[in-house]
Amino acid sequence: VQLQASGGGLVQPGGSLRLSCAASGLTLDNYAIGWFRQAPGKEREVVSCIGSSDGSTFYIDSVRGRFTISKNNAENTMYLQMTSLKPEDTAVYYCGAGPPWYWGQGTQVTVSS
Repeated sequence: VQLQASGGGLVQPGGSLRLSCAASGLTLDNYAIGWFRQAPGKEREVVSCIGSSDGSTFYIDSVRGRFTISKNNAENTMYLQMTSLKPEDTAVYYCGAGPPWYWGQGTQVTVSS
C-alpha cells in the first residue's frame, strides 16, 4: 500500500494550492479518507475527511469554507483544494485512508509573504 502526496509548496497569504494523494495497493472508495496536518511543535490534527459509508464530509472550523476535499475514484486519487490560505495553515500535510489507517509521506505547505 502506498499513498503518494504532492502539491505542497510556498504560497503567499490569500493564495491557493491543491494537494493530491495518489493511492496504490488499495481502493480509496473502500475507506474513509482524510487530510491531516502537523505544524511545528503541535500535534497532528485532522483537517478534512470523507466517510466511507455515506460519503459525508467533515472540515475543522478553521478551514471550513476555504478548503475542499474530493476524490476521483477512477484515478484512485484524493485531493485537497486550499484557497484563501493563511500563515496558520503552514504545516506538513498528510493524506490517510482507513481503517486500518495508511499514511502518505507528507507534503510541506508554507504560507508566508
